[in-house]
Amino acid sequence: MAKVSTRIEPLDRNIVLAIQEGEPPADRGHRLAGYARAALLDAQETNRRATGRVPPHETFVDGRKGAPLESVKPDGVIVFEFDLLNDLFEWIAEMLVRHSPVLTGEYQDSHVFFADGVAVEPGGALPPAEEYVFVSTVPYARKIERGLSPQAPDGVYEAVAAMAKARFGNLATIRFSFRSLQSGGIAAYIPAGAPVGRDRRGRFASGSARSAARAQEHATRQPAIVIQTR
Repeated sequence: MAKVSTRIEPLDRNIVLAIQEGEPPADRGHRLAGYARAALLDAQETNRRATGRVPPHETFVDGRKGAPLESVKPDGVIVFEFDLLNDLFEWIAEMLVRHSPVLTGEYQDSHVFFADGVAVEPGGALPPAEEYVFVSTVPYARKIERGLSPQAPDGVYEAVAAMAKARFGNLATIRFSFRSLQSGGIAAYIPAGAPVGRDRRGRFASGSARSAARAQEHATRQPAIVIQTR
């Protein structure tokens, strides 16, 4: 009898099947391939119900990518790897646009996506990263998050983060936070003469460049959705 174990990995869902001792060696490969096909169909249906689509997967037979299932050794292992994080990122990107208040369209177009600080496109080929971040580049994003837009009385980023956590929380750690994008050009959106870390006389309150940098970083912090893989 086959033993089937299922586990969640950072970038995929793995289904591993291994034949226990006791089956006739001549039958083990065919039995294992049959169990694998059934488990694959079950996993695809589970993913379809959870995400609305069947995600792509890769097959590894005894460590060989794309090998036929029937080529498995009598005591071998078949692994199906499902890429689910792209579904998560595409869904968040869509929800941010869908829930954005619209006046000129600037805010709708302001959502950017980073993988460990490098700008990338959700849904495209993504580099491995410890932290993925969605953030808005317009300075009034914080006002929108405070509910100052009648079109988004509950904000946008915090609401979408909560929905994403409820839907994809088994795949990654998802939370609402703030991120500064000074190095990404967000400082260019700060109005000229804005009192960033200065006292009433226009001097840096701390008198140090380090404190001024901290004040600038705090002033440019934007609402963000942070995703960390497990």
